[in-house]
Amino acid sequence: MEKPGRFVERGRDLEAYKRAYAVSLEVHRATLTFPKIEQYALSDQLRRSSKGICANLAEGFAKQSHSKAEFARFVSMAIGSCSEAETWISYAFDLQYISRPQLDAWRQSYAQIHGMLVSLREKLA
Repeated sequence: MEKPGRFVERGRDLEAYKRAYAVSLEVHRATLTFPKIEQYALSDQLRRSSKGICANLAEGFAKQSHSKAEFARFVSMAIGSCSEAETWISYAFDLQYISRPQLDAWRQSYAQIHGMLVSLREKLA
């Protein structure tokens, strides 16, 4: 998780946010090469779910001063977005829009992010 003794001031300072942001940029760039028919379907779903992780962390973190439970709820939504992104990347691979190495790299990244989010949610409980 976060380094001991380091104060996290914003949601974007969370390690899970940083990793999810980096992967979402890769996903966004890759989906721009998908067939035109997918730009408002699979591409859009994949971009939205990958970006949803960061968006939920940022919003939840901003609300934590009012309620830790509210932050935990947003972390749960980020976990859902992470799982959704994993589903969409499987579709992208099965439709031959991404390569096996890309699928494996994204699966590994999302598995790490998922684990970080679960740990964060447990700390908030």
